[in-house]
Amino acid sequence: MAASGKVTVVLKAVKNITVQFCPFESNVGSTRMFLSVMSSHKVRATNLNCEVISTVKHDRTEPVVEITYLDGDKLMLKGAKLNCSEMLSSFQSMCAAKELQAKLAAAKK
Repeated sequence: MAASGKVTVVLKAVKNITVQFCPFESNVGSTRMFLSVMSSHKVRATNLNCEVISTVKHDRTEPVVEITYLDGDKLMLKGAKLNCSEMLSSFQSMCAAKELQAKLAAAKK
């Protein structure tokens, strides 16, 4: 959970987060940590309508996080090749861009 102290996680622009992994693989640590951060009460409180769905499989599948934003865009993170900090950074940069777009659209109205 040390990674969560470095990055402020806000789910305001997120519709749902789907986390899929096989717990018996050696490369799922970062994906499980990401799921832990997204499932925390503090993060979930930033958007109560955001669904966090975890799918645990036993078929040696690659750990994957799929984030769907309110505008329909999707972000796919492959946890086997990323650490938790990289996943959180990528997620937050996309969220910040979505929030900026929303503010600009609201300012035009």
